[in-house]
Amino acid sequence: MSDQRVAPVAAHEPPYYAVVFTSLRTEADGGYGETAQRMGELVKEVPGFLGEDSARTPGGLSVTVAYFRDLAGIKEWRNHTEHRAAKAYGREHWYERYSLHIAKVEHSHGFERGGA
Repeated sequence: MSDQRVAPVAAHEPPYYAVVFTSLRTEADGGYGETAQRMGELVKEVPGFLGEDSARTPGGLSVTVAYFRDLAGIKEWRNHTEHRAAKAYGREHWYERYSLHIAKVEHSHGFERGGA
């Protein structure tokens, strides 16, 4: 387990979009971590990608929220060749079930505690 602290993606000027991917994995691992890392690198190259937040519960529920400036960026990511291959492999091996939601963000703000 990493001791590195993580921070939520900063608030952006709306409107923009949130892609919410919620999943429950199978017991199979077979390259999942490496593929997830690769996808995390590739999505950063998509124009309009703003960042992503991810968390996993002790019960195995995983939630990843990716933020995009516009629907064109989401479409580009959806159609990315390596991403499409990873999705197909994931449906076959890694996921028991998942859901995907795309939402338009109309309000966004953040908070950060100042130094003491």
